[in-house]
Amino acid sequence: MSQGKNQRVVMIDTYSVAELTAYVRQLFDRDERMQDVWVEGEVSNMTRAASGHLYFTLKDSRAQLKCVMWRSSAERQSYIPDYGDAILVHGAISVYEQNGVYQLYADRIRPAGVGDLYLQFEQLKARLEAEGLFDLARKRPLPEYPRIIGVVTSADAAAFQDIQNVLRRRYPMAEVILSPTLVQGVEAPAQIVKALNKLNEQTDCDVILLCRGGGSIEDLWAFNDEGVARAVAASRIPVISGVGHETDFTIADFAADLRAPTPSAAAELATPDSMELRATLDEIVRALDASATTTLRQRRQRVDDQVWSLRQVSPLAQVRNARQRIDDWTTLLNVGQRARLRLLRERLAARTAALASASPSAILERGYAIVTLSESGERLASVDEAKPGVGVTVQLHDGEFKARVEEQGNS
Repeated sequence: MSQGKNQRVVMIDTYSVAELTAYVRQLFDRDERMQDVWVEGEVSNMTRAASGHLYFTLKDSRAQLKCVMWRSSAERQSYIPDYGDAILVHGAISVYEQNGVYQLYADRIRPAGVGDLYLQFEQLKARLEAEGLFDLARKRPLPEYPRIIGVVTSADAAAFQDIQNVLRRRYPMAEVILSPTLVQGVEAPAQIVKALNKLNEQTDCDVILLCRGGGSIEDLWAFNDEGVARAVAASRIPVISGVGHETDFTIADFAADLRAPTPSAAAELATPDSMELRATLDEIVRALDASATTTLRQRRQRVDDQVWSLRQVSPLAQVRNARQRIDDWTTLLNVGQRARLRLLRERLAARTAALASASPSAILERGYAIVTLSESGERLASVDEAKPGVGVTVQLHDGEFKARVEEQGNS
């Protein structure tokens, strides 16, 4: 079939079901109002899946809205509604693409009867937050090792017993000062402020625990008082709030330097664990002992080295060296003298032997004799002196005898 010259072809944009559903979901997700809404209605079809997630429908006389609350949010809920309960639900609107339905992804559920209180809570919170009362820069660091812990709560409350039990087990060396107050009712806010001021003015507390046990929003309302919030923020002593259960938040929590989910948790956050401290202390002692031993050994070695160096240059070392040299020289001298003496002795012995061999007695022993004139004792040196009839004495090696010359002969 041919088309005329003036005929136009119009292209129509088409979407798949998934594309259109995703586009609608994006519209919800980008709308800030739909990401932070409170919806009021009546509960129906409440079920809890095996995964722990809650699925229910919120309805009124003209419409209904599917809702889902993931397990992580459901576990923080102190209140789970039953079928037919009128409730307020907070969450974000989005689309479950697989079924193509929009639903509320809830994170908080409250009974509808307290809607006005929640409105007051949100309004006061927003005003004080805008004023800077909750700024992180205003938060003070907690003492690492508190000596004195102040507690603001009811003297008869289970919360105070829980705090004492934790402190006795965890950090028994701390002193606890209770500043008692009502924690519920019309008169409670003024008493809480007074109790906080008393600890600030009359004690040397290192930290204050502002606590009470769990309850409904009405029970906890004293801690949503503006005066209480300002007293907490103005405290010169750091304040830890431990009001209600883990899912409960009060204005005092935002004003405090630290929020704890329960009174017991507040006591734990305020103190170190004494058992861990002992273990850490033992490790420090061991490290110090090892360090001291190493340092002492190094310094002893340094002293030994310095003593050795001093000894090398000290007069005593020089004297000792000189003494040793003298001993060496004396030894050498003694050896030399002994050698010389031995040589002289050998020479003397040789000469003595020579003299002995040349002595008259030695000559006599070889058979010779010495003849002397008996009258004068003079030795006959020549035959001419031996006249006949002259008395002579003949000396042999073993004695002498007398004789007389009978005749003179010539050689």
